[in-house]
Amino acid sequence: MMLTWIYEIVAAVLAFFLLLPFVTAVLALLFGREKLSRRVAPDREFDYGVIITAYKNARIARGLVDSLLKQSHDKLHIYLVADECPRDQWNFSHDKLTVFFPDPPLRLKAKSIIYAMERFVRKHDYTAVFDADNLAHPDFFRVINAYAQSGHRAIQGQRTAKNLNTKFARADALGEFYKNHVERYAPYLIGSSAVISGSGMAVQTDLYWAYLMDDDIQKGKEMWKKMLQEDKILQNFLLRRNEKIAFAKDAIVYDEKVQTADQVETQRSRWLFSYFQNIPNALGILRRGILGLHWNQILFGLITLAPPMFILLFSSLILGALGLLFAPKAGVMLLAAAVIFVLNIFLVLYLAGAPRAVWEVVWALPAFVWKQATGLLKMKDPNKNFKHTEHTVDVDIDEVLKKKP
Repeated sequence: MMLTWIYEIVAAVLAFFLLLPFVTAVLALLFGREKLSRRVAPDREFDYGVIITAYKNARIARGLVDSLLKQSHDKLHIYLVADECPRDQWNFSHDKLTVFFPDPPLRLKAKSIIYAMERFVRKHDYTAVFDADNLAHPDFFRVINAYAQSGHRAIQGQRTAKNLNTKFARADALGEFYKNHVERYAPYLIGSSAVISGSGMAVQTDLYWAYLMDDDIQKGKEMWKKMLQEDKILQNFLLRRNEKIAFAKDAIVYDEKVQTADQVETQRSRWLFSYFQNIPNALGILRRGILGLHWNQILFGLITLAPPMFILLFSSLILGALGLLFAPKAGVMLLAAAVIFVLNIFLVLYLAGAPRAVWEVVWALPAFVWKQATGLLKMKDPNKNFKHTEHTVDVDIDEVLKKKP
């Protein structure tokens, strides 16, 4: 009896998280609305400090710098932090570009961002952060500026694939389409916050600096690769203050997707380690939301608490099948929720307008999921196993735009 009771509780929790993406997507579809009607500063052209963090490969940032210099909103200054990069990798100069070669090396993204902000050529209204492999759509900052004019202090752009050249890259892109919709666009439309992507976001400079001076960052700087990922620290910092993170779906950032099985394993091991590290923070935000009756914190806490997709789905399928033997009602409920979860993935891809190349890679998902599972084994020694992902897709924004709408 006790075992059945425990099973039913676990099954109910798993079923809840299986159904949460579907419910969120449907609520957004039926009741969601864009929040740009209230213009706090309708005519203001905000000034952006744009930080690019490069590690050991400054060349890959050339396309991003070029795309930033082609922005339709040109009130910005670019700061390239070329950490542990040979100086001969960079030979381009511009009056809107400042390049740093820190000595001694920083070897941590948060340190690179602090290094750049301490050397801003002027006080910027907003600080935007990009990874070196990104490319920015020419209208990226024009769109971001519209959200800033509406009073948003933290804005996440939409990251999408720069490359679909391997089955692993396309599978990675599929996951990005899914998460952009269920973890960013849909929650934002129904009054909560978008999950931070890690790049392509803009935050009011004073607010961003306060985050960088927060204890979580200051203590994390000494933890090296065991440090919680910067994007999670940032979103936790914002949500604890009940700030809303807007999702600017038309502010497009092109991001390089992993191309090999080894890259999937390495990248996902970092992400999985960070997910488990972040569970106490997600629970804390959920608790704050419940006690304060803040919908923003409640939904965001639930979304960031939800287990990674492959863990959630496979554990539900296994437990659902076992439940048919001794708790058939709970087992059937769990398996039905798993079916809805899978069908919702296809619904979301349709709503997000995923290209044919992404749809066609569904058959290859088992290999992608397997490498994520093996990534679990690398979490035990982050400083040894968490390697920097090498970026090799060197294209410019004009090449990408020729292939994409």
